Amino acid sequence: MKIPTFIKTNLLLKITSVNALVIGIRLVISFFIQRLYAQLVGEAGIYKIGQLQTLIQMLTSITTLGVFNGVVKYVSEHKEDKEQLQKLFSTSFVFVTIGSVLASVTLFAFSGYWSEYLFSSQEFVYLIKLVAIIVPFVAVQRVFNGVVNGLSKYKKFAKIELVSYVLSAALLIYFLFEYNIDGALVAIAITPAIQFLVMLFLFLKVLREYVQFEKISFKIPLAKSLLAFALMSFVSTVLLGFVEIDIRDMLANKMTEADAGIWTAMTNISKNYMVFSGTLFTLYVIPKFASIYTKADFTKELFTIYKTLLPIFGVGMLIVYFFREFIIELIYPGFNEMASLFKWQLLGDFVRLGSLVLAHQFLAKKMVRNFIFSEILSLALFYGLSYYLVDGYGVEGVVLAHFLRYIVYFFVVFFLVYRYFNLQKKKKSSGIETSD
Repeated sequence: MKIPTFIKTNLLLKITSVNALVIGIRLVISFFIQRLYAQLVGEAGIYKIGQLQTLIQMLTSITTLGVFNGVVKYVSEHKEDKEQLQKLFSTSFVFVTIGSVLASVTLFAFSGYWSEYLFSSQEFVYLIKLVAIIVPFVAVQRVFNGVVNGLSKYKKFAKIELVSYVLSAALLIYFLFEYNIDGALVAIAITPAIQFLVMLFLFLKVLREYVQFEKISFKIPLAKSLLAFALMSFVSTVLLGFVEIDIRDMLANKMTEADAGIWTAMTNISKNYMVFSGTLFTLYVIPKFASIYTKADFTKELFTIYKTLLPIFGVGMLIVYFFREFIIELIYPGFNEMASLFKWQLLGDFVRLGSLVLAHQFLAKKMVRNFIFSEILSLALFYGLSYYLVDGYGVEGVVLAHFLRYIVYFFVVFFLVYRYFNLQKKKKSSGIETSD
């Protein structure tokens, strides 16, 4: 099928159109798996699966000491500078080694503690030890993923995503039928290893063009630059993970594990369509914002992104809302309590999308203090409002907190981003550059 000219001339739309097929296939597979979860392990099982998935998401930051966004930024800026890239990969190698060793040892040595913390049981010690063994795959795959994104190889990225997701899903379905909840958890735990192997098979030739593996040394010439990204990643990924885990535990303790599973199921639906935006941020938004230096150019690009993405997501979210009963019956039969959660979750996600586009300027320009302040404010609002609203609204209080938090977050980020450009303009004449 011939791609329309207006899509060919718009990189954002090209990435969007290529991604649409991959995301569409992922959605179909994911919905099928979620239905199996609902039928075979129920709400309590989905609660446990959510805890493990959050842990693995946290490990993508911990095991690399948060260098992912730094790799994306520096690869996009220095893709033709072999010397600078070598410094980047040597520093990343050191960070990955330190992060992986610390994470593996901590998980393995204190597996009983982590099993109790995540699942309120010693039953899953074996699972924590398995995750500890998989940790190096999590780390290396994450760094290689940063290279793909920094090069904006969106077609290659789409192929890697699709192949690794299909293989992981096949393994998960088999293990789920054979071993129920334990099988599902084991399959999720070893998914990073599958993603790593697919990445090597499909992308190794391109990687070798940019990464001279034989010249990687145990040195950290870009440590100071990447540490800023490490700090930002810790706040946005690790702290968020702890907040999500604690909110699930709070729902399980104040209400039931089934209620915690209902909220997890709602966030699973949300993550399935929001993953589409996440790919666009790393493949397009960060590299684009990194190359923009004036308020006028930034505003023009921001408007282009908004007018391209927001209508697509807005229409999609309206469809999800009006067909929510059908979606529940299709994916989570019997989870009728979810129906009341859709309104606030979807509204919150729409505002979140607009906010995150703006917030990626913090990553593109390494605005560390602004990023940390806004993220901690957002997490604190979500955590505090969730605890407060659950008493009066039940599970719905958590999604209401999600919406309210992003309303505040949007205005704070908007102010901080445009404040940055105003400060840059004032200091330009004196030759002083600011990152905050």
